[in-house]
Amino acid sequence: MASLKFPTLKNPSLSLSSKSCLPSAFFVTRPNNLSFSRSSQPQRRFLIITASAASFSNKPTVLVAEKLGEAGLTLLKEFANVDCSYNLSPEELCTKISLCDALIVRSGTKVNREVFESSGGRLKVVGRAGVGIDNVDLAAATEHGCLVVNAPTANTVAAAEHGIALLAAMARNVAQADASVKAGKWQRNKYVGVSLVGKTLAVLGFGKVGSEVARRAKGLGMHVIAHDPYAPADRARAIGVELVSFEETIATADFISLHMPLTPATSKMLNDETFAKMKKGVRIVNVARGGVIDEDALVRALDSGIVAQAALDVFTEEPPKQDSKLVQHERVTVTPHLGASTMEAQEGVAIEIAEAVVGALKGELAATAVNAPMVPAEVLTELKPYVELAEKLGRLAVQLVGGGSGVKSVKVSYASSRAPDDLDTRLLRAMITKGLIEPISSVFVNLVNADYTAKQRGLRITEERIILDGSPESPLESIQVQIANVESKFASSISESGEIKVEGRVKDGVPHLTKVGSFEVDVSLEGSIILCRQVDQPGMIGKVGSILGQENVNVSFMSVGRIAPRKQAVMAIGVDEQPSKESLKRIGEVPAIEEFVFLKL
Repeated sequence: MASLKFPTLKNPSLSLSSKSCLPSAFFVTRPNNLSFSRSSQPQRRFLIITASAASFSNKPTVLVAEKLGEAGLTLLKEFANVDCSYNLSPEELCTKISLCDALIVRSGTKVNREVFESSGGRLKVVGRAGVGIDNVDLAAATEHGCLVVNAPTANTVAAAEHGIALLAAMARNVAQADASVKAGKWQRNKYVGVSLVGKTLAVLGFGKVGSEVARRAKGLGMHVIAHDPYAPADRARAIGVELVSFEETIATADFISLHMPLTPATSKMLNDETFAKMKKGVRIVNVARGGVIDEDALVRALDSGIVAQAALDVFTEEPPKQDSKLVQHERVTVTPHLGASTMEAQEGVAIEIAEAVVGALKGELAATAVNAPMVPAEVLTELKPYVELAEKLGRLAVQLVGGGSGVKSVKVSYASSRAPDDLDTRLLRAMITKGLIEPISSVFVNLVNADYTAKQRGLRITEERIILDGSPESPLESIQVQIANVESKFASSISESGEIKVEGRVKDGVPHLTKVGSFEVDVSLEGSIILCRQVDQPGMIGKVGSILGQENVNVSFMSVGRIAPRKQAVMAIGVDEQPSKESLKRIGEVPAIEEFVFLKL
């Protein structure tokens, strides 16, 4: 009977606090009916893990395509032949890569599908010297059996220091005054600044960099608040920081410092709507990612006086255009993405990525791996719809969380007729973790790093097996996800025991949502979902459907679960397109609807 048992992992607990040793290499054959890529290809074999050092007749070759600190190069040269070739064109990179076992890049080199295809299967590891891996095609890497590792910790202090430097420079008009004096002027009255002591700093994103910024701001006498749905409250309290809701954060802050990753959930998080809710005269610092701010909206906010000043190290397009209104604005201080640019950080990143790459080439698996080795094809075939169900339940559950307390405790229940030894839930747990964390994190969660990532964020996931009578033909009957000790944006999702609860099962190969809180529903987890709590009465389906139809939003499924006739009911509506804010507002204004929430899958 199929189970998730990997010969690659010596420790079945998948703890990533220490490195796990892997065999030299092994392969899996992909059947024609199992899709791992966008295109249909004949049956192929994929290398799962890098070969061990002992299997090489000569030293492996590492191509360093962008500048790397000398300490990192020294480490690499002790184990491998190192080719430092900078500023390669895409064509030159594809030509060279077939002769290389590993590739190290920063943010400027695109490692796309063509690079992996050109490697002819020889490329075994890609190292990204930094945190973000937007420039690496992870799907193509996994398909070609290539491990991808990054260096997420070495530049933390440098980024935090640069954030504080911009904060102080902005408050005291340092850059503008410097340019004025160098132009032969002496305008003391024009560049009167503001003090930091006693002011409220809001940190959006309380991870490694955000918490270090908070520590330093406290030392400057600032009152610090933060918003991050995954930040442990005890860690924030230890620094003297109060975790609050996003709305409270932006409404009360004198200064806002951004430290969240760029994800679909955070893209243009600061926009016309959010600027309008801020305290007039707020000052904004961004050393995170340019795309988290709507740059045109920021210019409008600066011109209107809502935002007094901004200090930016990152931009949507880098480098920005010379005639950028934002860059040229007299109340904006800019730097060319210098967050990690200290000598110490550059050396630290170089060492961290060199160690990860060498470890991978030796057959060791480190916690900085951001893609997983492939699972056996027959197991993946059986679990595929349940994997999709697990991730979507995680995404649904976390979107139901409200308030600023953060997610700390999650319970997952698996109902199955199979014996525990015949159902390995590591992949399912990893996908639930992925659904819970990825929407608001720059971390790519998979089987390799799921437990480690959850632990780093103070997220405790417990599992429960419910053994059912019946045939063990299907691996699972249902999966239930519960989040404890949190508020909910949709009160009906709270179960009788007080947790947010969502449950689902696979029907005819398609994931379905079957329970929200105490209400039974039945809606396919495709597209997105609108949940409405309503008074159970005739015509409700027609009213909501009419509103969506007027905007040409296609309804894929609709289901109503109720306590009793003419009492409260929950209507779950599957939609193919995202309704406009106006349409959602109209749904909320239907008299019999008591609450609703839109959930994006």
